[in-house]
Amino acid sequence: MLSVEIKPDWFLRDARGTATALPALLALLAAVSETGSISKAAAQCRMSYRHAWGLLQQFSKQFGAELVHKVRGQGTVLTPLAEKLMWADRRIGARLTPLLDSLASELQQELVRVLAADAQGVRLTASHGFAVAALVAQLREQGVTVDISYRSSTDAVAALARGECDLAGFHLPVGRFEEAAAASYRPWLNAERHAFLHLAYRELGLFVARGNPKRVTGLPDLARRDVRFVNRQQGSGTRVLLELLLAEQGIDPAAIVGQDSAEFTHAAVAAYVASGMADISFGVETAARRFGLEFIPVCRERYFLACDKAALTQPLLGTVAAAMAHERFRAALADLPGYDDAEAGTQADLAALFRSGQT
Repeated sequence: MLSVEIKPDWFLRDARGTATALPALLALLAAVSETGSISKAAAQCRMSYRHAWGLLQQFSKQFGAELVHKVRGQGTVLTPLAEKLMWADRRIGARLTPLLDSLASELQQELVRVLAADAQGVRLTASHGFAVAALVAQLREQGVTVDISYRSSTDAVAALARGECDLAGFHLPVGRFEEAAAASYRPWLNAERHAFLHLAYRELGLFVARGNPKRVTGLPDLARRDVRFVNRQQGSGTRVLLELLLAEQGIDPAAIVGQDSAEFTHAAVAAYVASGMADISFGVETAARRFGLEFIPVCRERYFLACDKAALTQPLLGTVAAAMAHERFRAALADLPGYDDAEAGTQADLAALFRSGQT
């Protein structure tokens, strides 16, 4: 089966208009940061030491500043310029990956329709998340065609109500905020019509830089004027939950520096904090760990995939439910910090939250 991938690349253009691609340099810088050695980094990137050294010298000349230097007892380390380049690349990837993955999925579906007119696929709309990505990978390994569209949770359930997808991802906090968070989905979800498949539990909390330089201890620190915050986009379930938490503690969102910012993934806000462009954010633990950040737990939530009950009796969605309960998928969840595979693939009874006619 064909698989389409679209990856972001960026280029350095000099005064004469000559463009030089940066992917090879960025991969080398990441390897130097990890190994502390140019020779080990070169081997990891499958290039000769001579080529690696030449690449570093070439770009140092173009930038007019060194990219690496020796530190006694630490080996070769990145300069501040190189650190900024590496983190800029990670921010680009975190921000653009959902859009590019959605475009790749659309293109793949178009090719499948031309090459195999009778092929069927699962249309999945959900926010960009680690458990969703693991499920898509699991399904594709099983030969199931997945047309993935990454959108906010409210946009996802609205798409399901309009018949634009087969499965829609959304999430609800465990405990006292469940009812209030469910209200944002009620215009589109109905327990008489829809079934709710449990995907995963996950931990949410605050992201801060390693060492916690701002001495953040909890949500009240968001209102400090010396703390820069990076937020998720309007309509995301994570932003809805954060607003409920702030209201409970009497924190005025307008007092938060960066409240009006908007990033579309947990990875994107983690990248902002890791690169020093923000001091704090709120999201799932996995993103914090992957960017080397410290994580301050705040709450727990459940992630669901909603679908029409009638469709769940059909083989295609039956395959999805089985994949969610499969030990391989559960193992993938277990490898994600902050995720819990308990109840994965089971149907959840959310009738009390999504009764017909409830407002």
